[in-house]
Amino acid sequence: MSFPYKHVLMIGATAGIGKAMANRLIQEGVKVTAVGRREGRLDEFVTSHGAKKASAEQFDIADSNEIPTFAVNVTKRYPDIDCVFLNAGTQAAINLSDPAKWDLNAFQRDVSVNFVSFVNLTHAFLPFLLSKGSTTGLIYTTSHLAYIPAAGLSGYSASKAALNSFILCLRDQLRNSSVKVVELSPPVVQTELHDYMGARGREMGMPVADFTDAAFAGLASGNDEIFIGDLSVVSAERLGRIVNERRSAFNDLSKMLRGGKD
Repeated sequence: MSFPYKHVLMIGATAGIGKAMANRLIQEGVKVTAVGRREGRLDEFVTSHGAKKASAEQFDIADSNEIPTFAVNVTKRYPDIDCVFLNAGTQAAINLSDPAKWDLNAFQRDVSVNFVSFVNLTHAFLPFLLSKGSTTGLIYTTSHLAYIPAAGLSGYSASKAALNSFILCLRDQLRNSSVKVVELSPPVVQTELHDYMGARGREMGMPVADFTDAAFAGLASGNDEIFIGDLSVVSAERLGRIVNERRSAFNDLSKMLRGGKD
């Protein structure tokens, strides 16, 4: 199989996994409209690839009130978009043991950006994707921490767990529609997401080039769940068992709640 979409709207394309995947998709012949907060990086992206392959829209997805207007404007400007790829995210280390040191703002920012904004974006873009009639896609970047939370990253882990639950529910309810819902779950990847850790942050995890190779292969496979690598002491095999058992249980519950209907 090959990557099924021709024009991807890449949310969170100015850094990290989003930036790497945007570049890789263009290399594979996919047109990409990059979305991010940093105008300079967006301009660099378009310049490096050329206006026939790349375009850009400056927007902060944390501005929830403006998301509906943003979606309307983008889809009018680029009516051939057939996939929305949601990547943006924040991560903060939070000490829950001492309320005096608990950064509540950081916790709420992780949940708001990593989960609530993705729900808002889905709500805003779904009517457009459904209206096209042809196959379209929603791709979400989650994390292995959605399944095995990291104690020191409580806000991030909780936001990814919530996003994973939302994806399962959305996929089930769109099962008979033309919109395919895909989850891309990375391990720790060497990006600026971990810069708050200091110099060692960029040295942690899988090199981003290796990740994008594996991620693109997974996306081209046609699978709706793509899990890459392992989680430190949790092997890929063990993580796979957890993921598969959870999805099987979810499918059983969903079918029961539908009265046994497929």
